[in-house]
Amino acid sequence: MSIVTVQLGQCGNQIGHEVFSALCSDIRGTHGLCSKKENESYQDSCKERFFCEEESGVPAARAVLVDMEPKVISQTLSMAARSGHWKYNSHSHFCQKQGSGNNWANGYSVHGPRHKEAIMNLVQKEAEKCDRLGGFFTIMSMAGGTGSGLGAFVTQCLRDAFPTSFLLNHVIWPYGTGEVIVQNYNSVLTLSHLYRSSDALLVHENDAIHKICAQLMNIKQISFRDVNQVIAHQLGSVFQPAHTAGGGSGYSRNPLGDLLEPLVPHPEFRMLGLRNIPQMPQSSLAFSTFSWPGLIKHLRQILIANAHMEEGIDWQVRPPHPGSSIPSTNKALHFNTSIANLVILRGKDVHSADLGSFQDPSLYTSWLNPQDAFNAWKTPRAFNKYEKSAALVSNSQFLLKPLDSIVGKAWNMFASKAYLYQYTKFGIQEEDFLDCFTTLEQVISSYTNL
Repeated sequence: MSIVTVQLGQCGNQIGHEVFSALCSDIRGTHGLCSKKENESYQDSCKERFFCEEESGVPAARAVLVDMEPKVISQTLSMAARSGHWKYNSHSHFCQKQGSGNNWANGYSVHGPRHKEAIMNLVQKEAEKCDRLGGFFTIMSMAGGTGSGLGAFVTQCLRDAFPTSFLLNHVIWPYGTGEVIVQNYNSVLTLSHLYRSSDALLVHENDAIHKICAQLMNIKQISFRDVNQVIAHQLGSVFQPAHTAGGGSGYSRNPLGDLLEPLVPHPEFRMLGLRNIPQMPQSSLAFSTFSWPGLIKHLRQILIANAHMEEGIDWQVRPPHPGSSIPSTNKALHFNTSIANLVILRGKDVHSADLGSFQDPSLYTSWLNPQDAFNAWKTPRAFNKYEKSAALVSNSQFLLKPLDSIVGKAWNMFASKAYLYQYTKFGIQEEDFLDCFTTLEQVISSYTNL
């Protein structure tokens, strides 16, 4: 099945480009470390998901690019075409001249309705090119105006137009120190609207990725492109083909469904976090060896201690003993409770890897059977030059703190009515804000009580 990617705003278009580049360089690489037959079926499966074959022989990304200013889209189109290995379809982008001025209400209430027909026509055309449509993957930032406001509007349109398709929103969480003064408002409005129409939100935090660039990648002066390449690597480690547990010998046919059905068992819990190990500069790969027990032990501790990477994990955090009657308020240990987890292993000797430690009932909430709460995908095909690598997609308390913080900051501004006029002039009233706060307070409360 194929996935149509919708890239929204500057951030969405830049990350989308890096994602397709990462997927393409991975399938072109000869470093698969697996049998020729396995490698060919992996390549075919990836192409069916993300690219359509063009007459020119250069695969075209199954993507729609949307922005309210032309600069980033024209850069993105020409960078892809220059690579010679893949390209964007020349008719699958929509841009205007004026931008959204970092104002969510402008993107949602003005640009969205005005350009709905043109944007949805492009999406419809891409969807019709798929033999079998698996769903939509949108990429957007929460902080600005186009990605967040227009992104939330387009997500609602996708849900209305394709009610039975899977819909996964990839959302970039803004830097805590902030690029935009109203980013907390924009974020609260985006999250609450996506919660109503999306199947799940897959979140990357800029601060966490920045740390990975600095500490693991040893990059001295970190650019947005560096950050985006780490994000693209992590997304590729999830979306490239893998064998699901009950999937027989072939690669998973329905990537979004196989991801979302086990991870989102209840509509109140839709926030997914992503962790990936190992991560290091290309130059260090040749000198590094990894064992499955070591990678799995680190990944499990990243999960339970809510760490962002393998460096600086708190090894003191332990799961509570089963049967212990510690009330959930006494979670000073910062133990991260999960609803559901998916681990994806790629590389050499993958079938010898033992994931039993992820099936420990004490990691999970009591209302789901641990057998249902944990899933694993595996493939002997190595990813992106890493001999062995592991990814974790987790529906857990990963995002509770950042969500609580962003709602708190937005509420403090709202209480003093700061900048509200920027939103009311585009028709977003105080009651709309209050509805959004209520939605997110409910999400915070649900995740807190796990």
